[in-house]
Amino acid sequence: MEENKFDPLQFIGFLLISAILMFWFYDNQSNYIENQQEVVIENPIEKFDDNSNAVNVSEQNSNRVELDEKFTEEIITLENDKILFEISTSGATINKLLLKDFNNYNDEPLYLVNDNKSIFSYNIPIGRNSVINSRDLNFSAEIIKNKSVLKLTAIIDMQRSLELTYSLEENSSILDFDLKLNDSDRNSSYDELELIWGKDSFRNSKSIDYENRYTALSYGFEGEKDSWLSVSGTSNKNINNVNWISFREHFFSSILILNNETNNIEISSEDLASNETLDDKFTKRFKANIPLSLDSNNNLSYRIYYGPTDYETLKEYNLTLENSVDMGWGIFGWLNRFIFFPLFSFLTTYFSYGISIILMTIIVKVSISPLTYKSYLSQIKMKILKPELEVINEKFKDDAMKKQQETMKLYTKSGANPMSGCLPAFLQMPIFFALFVFFPAAFSLRQKSFLWADDLSSYDSILDLGFYIPLYGDHISLFPILASISIFFYTKMTTGQQMMPASQTGGVNMKVIMYLMPLMMLFFFNNYASGLSLYYFISNLLTIILMLIIKNFIIDDNKILSQIEENKKKPIKVGGFRARLQKALEEAEKQKKSRGK
Repeated sequence: MEENKFDPLQFIGFLLISAILMFWFYDNQSNYIENQQEVVIENPIEKFDDNSNAVNVSEQNSNRVELDEKFTEEIITLENDKILFEISTSGATINKLLLKDFNNYNDEPLYLVNDNKSIFSYNIPIGRNSVINSRDLNFSAEIIKNKSVLKLTAIIDMQRSLELTYSLEENSSILDFDLKLNDSDRNSSYDELELIWGKDSFRNSKSIDYENRYTALSYGFEGEKDSWLSVSGTSNKNINNVNWISFREHFFSSILILNNETNNIEISSEDLASNETLDDKFTKRFKANIPLSLDSNNNLSYRIYYGPTDYETLKEYNLTLENSVDMGWGIFGWLNRFIFFPLFSFLTTYFSYGISIILMTIIVKVSISPLTYKSYLSQIKMKILKPELEVINEKFKDDAMKKQQETMKLYTKSGANPMSGCLPAFLQMPIFFALFVFFPAAFSLRQKSFLWADDLSSYDSILDLGFYIPLYGDHISLFPILASISIFFYTKMTTGQQMMPASQTGGVNMKVIMYLMPLMMLFFFNNYASGLSLYYFISNLLTIILMLIIKNFIIDDNKILSQIEENKKKPIKVGGFRARLQKALEEAEKQKKSRGK
């Protein structure tokens, strides 16, 4: 019969993983508290006010042309196989922006702009301390190329006019913008004007909380660098050396691409998902005030990408736009960019998306199987040494220093290392967190079904509860349940037979620890992507199978015991960290004895 033991390192590992997961999931909530502003917006979804920075020029500029009472608004359509725009001649506003290839979670057309929940206008300098907003102008339309190129012209005053040209190439996701400010006074000069760009992001996924967690305003600067605003609460920032600005709505993005690095841009993000008066229709409100420099001929141009937040698609533009996809930082981002995304893309070429997740899981588990072997081998060695450790603990129970010294000697003689069981688990953590980021960022999983899950990028509900459970949700997802069960059995295999009573573990009930991780999985992943839960279920299942194979067919307990006994007979060779630790303990023991004399 196996003897019970308490592995403190394994216990600490569980606590660390729990703490990291708690921090990961609730960081957004803490950011919300930190970023909350004192100003309360009574109705945050009202039409944008794009004239906040414009000066009233009706009295300052007597040459301004009065509005044409005979003006009739026209709605002009630009479209290709991917996108449809509706542009109004009243203010040159974009009234609608439809992505043709996609639908939202209700199988309705997917709009990035609709229902006057956006702003796209210019503050134009027309004199000393005088500014007019393009939204106040009436434009005449000239269709240069049917449904592809549109030119709008507005008279500002007796000497100035504004020309705006929109170009949409065939099979393109980028709309080109060209602006020209005509002035009959050749002596006039204009340094820059200001683009006011903002929108309320529509909800497009089943779980608004999950979608909102990955909806954010990000930007690229100084060529290769990127950053973002907080995904919770209300936040704003002034940024410089900017190449692009992205309004990312989880799986869909609007990315403004500047021709030159631009300074003094004001950006802001506001969380709308928590506003109960909006009926869960919106996630975020984004806004950017962007100074744009005119050239010597009073012209300027820029582009905007409208389409999927797909890493591979954005990478093809070679503009660092792929950095707007949240791939994780440091080693996590490296693993996703160079291993997991290419691997998954290759697998989905030949297999369905659900099968590809399973195959990728198998590849990952096989590649780290040596770490699993080392971890289990360490557990066996520590179990064999447990009787001798108990003798040491009892013999030197009143002398902690001596007990530590004798414990270190036993480890050295036997060739066992308690850290060797913790290190493999630590080395697997980057893979764990990289894949935690991978699945929410994998656009290719959107609306791809597998078994009972109709969308691997969203939760796989098998029962709608009809009421809301805090932290859990209003439905029951099956893959998180399966993942939780597999974690329970894995935990039981590794600690269940080794648990000690709470009286011997400082009051810690190890049964509570054994149930903690499955419970966390059950609650945290109920609203997450079912593809992520599928991965963890298969991963834990494979780990259990692998450990059973190692235990029953690879590792021989008697052979390990014989090896430990042989190691004890050999001369002790201590080096490196263990030697320094042993020396420190001996010095501490000498000082203790000298103080006792």
